[in-house]
Amino acid sequence: MKQDQKVFKLQGKIQHYAWGGTAYLPQLLRIPNPEGQPFAEYWMGAHDNAPAELEGMALNDYIRKDPQGTLGAYTAGRFGRLPYLLKILDVKDMLSIQVHPTKRNAELEFAAENEKGVALNAPERNYKDDNHKPELMVALSEFWLLHGFKPEDDLIETLEGTPELSFLAPVFEQKGYQGLYKEVMEMPQAEVNRVLEPVLHRILPPYKEGQSKKHEEHFWAARAALTYNQPGKIDRGIFSIYFFNLLNLHPGEAIFQDAGVPHAYLEGQNVELMANSDNVLRGGLTPKHVDVPELLKHVRFEATRPRIVPEDYGAGRIAVFRTPAPDFELSKISLLKGELLTIRTHSAEIFIVLEGKVGVVEPGMEPYSRKAGEAFVAFHQAKFELNAQEDAVVYRAAVPAGAL
Repeated sequence: MKQDQKVFKLQGKIQHYAWGGTAYLPQLLRIPNPEGQPFAEYWMGAHDNAPAELEGMALNDYIRKDPQGTLGAYTAGRFGRLPYLLKILDVKDMLSIQVHPTKRNAELEFAAENEKGVALNAPERNYKDDNHKPELMVALSEFWLLHGFKPEDDLIETLEGTPELSFLAPVFEQKGYQGLYKEVMEMPQAEVNRVLEPVLHRILPPYKEGQSKKHEEHFWAARAALTYNQPGKIDRGIFSIYFFNLLNLHPGEAIFQDAGVPHAYLEGQNVELMANSDNVLRGGLTPKHVDVPELLKHVRFEATRPRIVPEDYGAGRIAVFRTPAPDFELSKISLLKGELLTIRTHSAEIFIVLEGKVGVVEPGMEPYSRKAGEAFVAFHQAKFELNAQEDAVVYRAAVPAGAL
């Protein structure tokens, strides 16, 4: 490691959550997986729970040694840490119905759990840190997810069109989104079973026979039942599948999910960039801790009209996915073999190659190559050149330039 070096190879951390696929990430990272272990997420960031590594040192420790030198004065002063976390996800089984807190609420609730003496790794812990978790995802494959409550007319149509759930239409018309969601989330388990059992009795046979379609809520409700139901306990998260917008993103399409927007990933691979947090409040479709009262405190009870974030191509071959979040900005760099791109950083930036191969050339340093599945980090005021040794696609995580 040379004194003036600002660009380093980066090794991320794998998360083997049960919902992960067994092939995509092992192939991308060139890691054998003979036992079929789930590879759910690849983290490239400085979160204390799973920091990436450079030169044998944890990225969070490296940044703490010199916050201003690595992050720049603005980022170090405003955030006090690397403000984002970059991930690659492979969703094989549906993820939990979840919501994330605002920054202020995360600070208050994290401190409250600390004061109660709840261990950070305790299964009943709700808040792993003091940060909010707005997140942007870009589909790398056909990607299915739930995203926010349906607009009023769509939700009424769904409830009235599903005979077993039609009794909830008047609840929604009288009490709105909050009243409807509170009704099913606080419903006694015996009542949940009584309501949902006939739904599942009707929708499971066509699902098992391959007759259900992914654009139908019944497809995902049936899959959720087979994945998460336990003897005598139908997962109440199935209600949310009918209440929320069901979206299908195509490769290259993105969506932003802010604090309070309930959502769940259902299937596919994506690039995900979020604030540097692991705070998740769950409402079902998971074997993990579900805290309904805490969830209800943070949900935005309002209609969500999904907005697909387009690739915003500026100068050159760089597409930027813009969001309101001050913590992060995601770019997609597409280069043809032989093309060069000079990059100057204004804070710490993380890059991962998803296709092809690039050379990384920092003046005065030994050049090296990064191929698909490999990452690197460039700190504040780095200047280097990307040289496309093959046609290449590189994703870049940064602090928004407009925030500086």
